[in-house]
Amino acid sequence: MSLDNARVVGNRVAYQRRMARLTQEQLAAAAGIHVGTLRKIERGARGAGDGVLEALASALGIDVLRLHGDADKATRRVHHELAAISDALATYDCPDDGPVRPVPELRKASAHTVEWRLSAQYLRIARQAPVLLAELFRGMHTARGAHLAVSTHLLVDVCRSADAVAYKHGAANLSARLIEIMRWATPHAEDPLLAATVAYVRAETFFMSRAYAAGLGVLESAIDSLPVATGPSAHAARGALHMRAAVMAGRAGRADVATEHMASAHRMADGVPEGIYRGTAFGPDSVRVHDVSLCVSLGGHHLLRALDISRHWEPPETLPAERRSGFFIELARAQLWAGKPDAAFASLLTARRIAPQHTREHRWVREDAGTLRRLKRSSAESLSGFAEWCHATG
Repeated sequence: MSLDNARVVGNRVAYQRRMARLTQEQLAAAAGIHVGTLRKIERGARGAGDGVLEALASALGIDVLRLHGDADKATRRVHHELAAISDALATYDCPDDGPVRPVPELRKASAHTVEWRLSAQYLRIARQAPVLLAELFRGMHTARGAHLAVSTHLLVDVCRSADAVAYKHGAANLSARLIEIMRWATPHAEDPLLAATVAYVRAETFFMSRAYAAGLGVLESAIDSLPVATGPSAHAARGALHMRAAVMAGRAGRADVATEHMASAHRMADGVPEGIYRGTAFGPDSVRVHDVSLCVSLGGHHLLRALDISRHWEPPETLPAERRSGFFIELARAQLWAGKPDAAFASLLTARRIAPQHTREHRWVREDAGTLRRLKRSSAESLSGFAEWCHATG
């Protein structure tokens, strides 16, 4: 790390620490580093490696890109780790004889990846996933009975987290492989709600390939396969499939079908509090976010509803960062199409503040930032800087 970059990082660490109202001693203790090391980092007298930056970001409860002086380096690191994830998948059904930690430790490690996925901490997932996946493949290979079901759930959780990284970074083939492994593993759990979760994630492949009609069919089949909802988790599983099917139908141009699915999602959400169910955020707020997404998918006069929702509501901070940033990314597109470029740029900035990694890698952000730059050629330096930060297209 260069001296200039070390100073940038040090200033960011000090600023975020003050915003969190922590002393240097408190932050150092929370991050598990020596207070003298933290002082040198904040002064710019020494650099901070990836592990230290991640520990500091975790202690501060923020995305590591808020501290990183080189966002491109972070992205390159993710791509490097994607290759390691791909290598780990090669022996999913014939793993080596390496060690496997006790289930409580694996459960904790898996839960961390779920937490990082929901908060769009893709770099952290990418660094941990290769070793954890290999370990879980070994665990599944030797597990029997109830232990096999537990191992399957943990493996699906980690595969889903790794898939989020692959999908957001455009690694379509790796994303598809991870989803197929999830589908391979799911029957071992004999859990219809896990199957519903995998169907929800599988929809990504249809979004990516723009095969919306086929994706809608897969989601509707998954809904039909679910048993009658008898509790919050079951209601959430069915509701999540409906809200994703609504957006898929919207992309397919089937407004009537989309409206029906969204109405079903709202009914399911009325029966459960907002929360994380089997790794998926669901509840009234999540459905409202998808309402905006559906309006943007349908376009035309439906955009007015997206803008109307945003005038009276925005996602609360209790929603996962990835979902909140997604709301503002969708809203920016609606505002841009409505001829409100300044509002669109403000929404993109809000999305970046909430979840920098998610925003930076989002295809729509790059497209919209490129459009904004063309529309406002004499704009403020901040727009040009944002466009360069996300590698805007056009």
